[in-house]
Amino acid sequence: MTGSTPPPRTPDETPGEIPGETPDDRPGLALLPVGGPPQLRADAARNRTRLLEAASRLLAECGAAHLTMEAVATAAGVGKGTVFRRFGDRTGLLLALLDHREQQFQAAFISGPPPLGPGAPAAERLHAFGPAVIRHEHDHHDLILATRTDPLRTYSVPARHLRLTHLAMLLREARVDGDAELLAHTLLGFLDTTLVHHLTAERGMPVDRLEAAWHDLVTRLGAAA
Repeated sequence: MTGSTPPPRTPDETPGEIPGETPDDRPGLALLPVGGPPQLRADAARNRTRLLEAASRLLAECGAAHLTMEAVATAAGVGKGTVFRRFGDRTGLLLALLDHREQQFQAAFISGPPPLGPGAPAAERLHAFGPAVIRHEHDHHDLILATRTDPLRTYSVPARHLRLTHLAMLLREARVDGDAELLAHTLLGFLDTTLVHHLTAERGMPVDRLEAAWHDLVTRLGAAA
């Protein structure tokens, strides 16, 4: 998502638990960017889209490791300075590419069909969330890992905060015992791109095994589907 979005409530502020608020007052989660830019004018947005389309083609052809600002400028037919002004640096470019994919995933668990989206019991949504993230991270691991230039940045981007808030909300709704926020952090750790990549690429584990382990973990927490 490219527009500015108000920061989400913290997991300790789950709807229905804020003084004076009832579950019927909850506004719902809003799509959040991976690291996204401010709102752009129409012409600037078109230029940004043109650059991202060029970058996406290069990404598909040569992978994230070989995606450079110079290559994107050449593919888009603009000066290198234009790319730097639009994205700041290579990490900003990679985050912008990742942003579109993250928007699609966020839409699936915020407003998509159940059991990942609304309309299913919280426990079923918890069980559906893990496999969806695992496959999302597995499919885009090359791009995601390329953005991990600052380990601490991983924990501060709005998109991760949204996932954390979503998981904590489902844990509370499923009446799982314990600290919902810390349990949500633990569950997200299991779904981390680096771990998923290590287990599947380096250890040779099939994705199905990771998904089965997720279901077992969620059930052990007390959220049986």
